Amino acid sequence: MTDVDALDEAAARAELARLAEAIAQADREYYQQDRPSLTDAQYDELRRRNQAIEARFPALVRPDSPSHRVGAAPVAAFGKVVHRVPMLSLDNAMAPEEIHEFVARVRRFLKRPDDVQDDYVCEPKIDGLSCSLRYEDGYLVRAATRGDGTTGEDVTANVRTIKDVPTRLHGEAPPVIEVRGEVYMERPAFARLNEEQEEAGQLPFANPRNAAAGSLRQLDSKITARRPLRFFAYGWGEADPPVTGRYSAFLERLRGWGFVVNPLTRICRTADELVAHQAEIGRQRQGLAYEIDGVVDKIDDIALQERLGFVGRAPRWAIAHKFKAEQAQTTVREITIQVGRTGALTPVAELEPVNVGGVTVARATLHNEDFIQAKDIRVGDRVLIQRAGDVIPQIVEVVDPDRPGRGPAYVFPDTCPICASHAVRLEGEAVRRCTGGLICAAQVAGRLQLLVGRDAFDIEGLGKKQVPQLIEAGLLRAPADLFVLARDPERLAKLGTLEGWGKRKIENLVRSIEARRTIPLDRFILGLGIRFTGEVNARLLARAYGSYPAWREGMLKLAAGDPDELAHLDNVDRVGSALIGALTAFFAEPHNVAAVDALAAELTITDAARPRVIQSPLSGKVVIFTGTLETLGRAEAKARAERFGAKVGASVSKNTDYLVVGADAGSKAAKAQALGVQTLSEQQFLEMTSGT
Repeated sequence: MTDVDALDEAAARAELARLAEAIAQADREYYQQDRPSLTDAQYDELRRRNQAIEARFPALVRPDSPSHRVGAAPVAAFGKVVHRVPMLSLDNAMAPEEIHEFVARVRRFLKRPDDVQDDYVCEPKIDGLSCSLRYEDGYLVRAATRGDGTTGEDVTANVRTIKDVPTRLHGEAPPVIEVRGEVYMERPAFARLNEEQEEAGQLPFANPRNAAAGSLRQLDSKITARRPLRFFAYGWGEADPPVTGRYSAFLERLRGWGFVVNPLTRICRTADELVAHQAEIGRQRQGLAYEIDGVVDKIDDIALQERLGFVGRAPRWAIAHKFKAEQAQTTVREITIQVGRTGALTPVAELEPVNVGGVTVARATLHNEDFIQAKDIRVGDRVLIQRAGDVIPQIVEVVDPDRPGRGPAYVFPDTCPICASHAVRLEGEAVRRCTGGLICAAQVAGRLQLLVGRDAFDIEGLGKKQVPQLIEAGLLRAPADLFVLARDPERLAKLGTLEGWGKRKIENLVRSIEARRTIPLDRFILGLGIRFTGEVNARLLARAYGSYPAWREGMLKLAAGDPDELAHLDNVDRVGSALIGALTAFFAEPHNVAAVDALAAELTITDAARPRVIQSPLSGKVVIFTGTLETLGRAEAKARAERFGAKVGASVSKNTDYLVVGADAGSKAAKAQALGVQTLSEQQFLEMTSGT
């Protein structure tokens, strides 16, 4: 073997290529196949030679260099990565009947004949951290966390240290492929890590998922390299060429590229098979080396997945079949009341701490006063608790309701424990709400915490501790104050006198605030904290109005009772009466309008990103569906109309352009005729949307 000092550049390049492949093969044999062909000494010698060549020829360091596995120098902060294909979430099912309904719903959408069965790929649902890996011409160029599904954090340097993640794909690689999967930590490794944490005088991690998340988000990737992280691959994002065929075949391609795919994955055909398989995986659960919380069922045919599409932020073609929650008994010490950002009074049971599924639980939500009354929960009761979906603790029942000397029934308060304002319960609602509005410190803090949160303005350096601290100091009272603070020397000087606020932390906060002075419309709407306006509805509203001025004008008209504006919003598909009522109430309050205007004056609010659509005769038209269609399910018909540029409405009005009429059409057809709205048959609709 040629001495490193004797290598010229061409020979060094060839030798680095050979070493990269040899070390990668050794890693696969050791970490994935559990049958190493090299001794530790032989393996170490390969790595030392690779390191020596790279030190002599730093310009020749390869994208798939084994040296990436040991980590790099610390970074100041993670960069942001916009997912070109969003990383969406899954709907959950807990009971067998929900799986039967899922399969039936898929069949209805696709209009499947009784004699046609579809294959489902069933994979254990790993309790880890979702991650997307981008490969270009076979080389790993970027790795990102899921984040909010649209924007994640760049953790490329850290992911390169994970032995299950190939830095170069094996075999023939496409020009672009984003491989998605789960970063996790095995139970034995988790136990060892916690022992090391305690020996070092540091707090142990609560569970393997937290340990994996904390390890992946280390600013110093050398620390990540010392953590025993693993990776299961199971999906894709952006792909060139597009992924086609069957999902099960794609999993085989992942294996061929060098990824680990869960060996417990199998194909089922019926709802009964899906239920039985989940039960079998549940029986194996405790014997697995890693944590799982259910089974994910996916339609195997990728073409059918594309037809089924998405509803909100979840695919119609997949579902997470969760395991039943683990349970334990404990005692209710006290019942306290929390006041949320919308003024909702939420009762909480303070519990005698108990271990449930490996997590210590000391509190459980009691939801509302009806929940307490229905279960007759009292202070001092012995209760059965469970972690719903293995995450959120809740009380199932009182174990000893007939015990002697049981305390009095709990009386729900009718005043806010924060500001003493009246707490009222409106007809048809289960929740009592504080009427204090912006004078209630709990609501001010909650609204501002949502505003600065990751899903809205995403301002780093402000959290559950800092926001109340700044409110108490008089630096924050309304959303606009945040942006005034960043440019007010006197306020910043006062901030510097508060505990925990040094010069560098203040500078970082100001940079974070200034970086958010340009904000997309949907995030702006979400940050206002209007009831029923979560991520999905904020995005619907942003797309419906396009720009901030148009949205503001529409909301003021809505609050003033403008019937045309009400009809317009009512015609936005998936916008219901609850959201419309909340928007009306919010903008009917002058102080809310003033707060919105003050915030908007500090910002540049960018227009909503329009979804990519296919130009057609329906582009820009309002389309309504009525009756039973022959070849398309209602959901697929709406999705098809939107894909071809139409706006799908819910009710016929003078603003409706087309009514697509199926069999057994009802009053909508008559109303369309009275208003002179043009009607289409299903065949005409299909012809107008026949492009690709």
